[in-house]
Amino acid sequence: MRACRCDLRVRLGPVRCPLLIVRQLLMAPARYRELLDGLPGVATNLLADRLRDLETAGVVERRLAEEGNAVMYALTPWGAELREPIEGLIRWSTPLMARGPGGDRFHPEWLVVALRALLVGRATAHRSSTVGIAVDGQLLQVRTTRSGTEVSRHDGRDLDAVVRADASIVLGLAAGPLTLDDTLGLVDIEGDEAAVRAVFNPRRTHAGDSARR
Repeated sequence: MRACRCDLRVRLGPVRCPLLIVRQLLMAPARYRELLDGLPGVATNLLADRLRDLETAGVVERRLAEEGNAVMYALTPWGAELREPIEGLIRWSTPLMARGPGGDRFHPEWLVVALRALLVGRATAHRSSTVGIAVDGQLLQVRTTRSGTEVSRHDGRDLDAVVRADASIVLGLAAGPLTLDDTLGLVDIEGDEAAVRAVFNPRRTHAGDSARR
């Protein structure tokens, strides 16, 4: 299977597919079809077998959707503890991710887990803001507050700014090797540039930055 660089290109044998399932569920609980769509190249019988294994191990559980009778897969509290080691692997793999996906299949939503790993724990924001990250037609959001940073799919709320760039540029900004000043012409910012700098270059934030269109 071809996967994004969050997969680290590590061939973990029978463990590899379960780790990718966990990555998907770290974003949010999902229906079976949503998991299958988010794991290109994984056969439906393999996904079913691995979900069964993860349920037996106590990592994944089934839930009924809040609306309707659809079955959702979600991480158990114990399974959710895998976030820390997976985010550690993401931070370790930064040099690989920054090169871009190359010929690998890539889903922009995979950035939800990667961006959280790279941004959480950085300098806290002086004011709350929500910045949209637009990559290949997919819109994510990074919300910064005094208490920390949250990364998710866009939930429809108003955005202080929207950043449009290739995935490799976004990852470079989040990991630190790149700054917004390094990426002139490669990043399009619509809205409050100061809010964007507070996300990607918190130590270089300038309250007087004007909006760049």
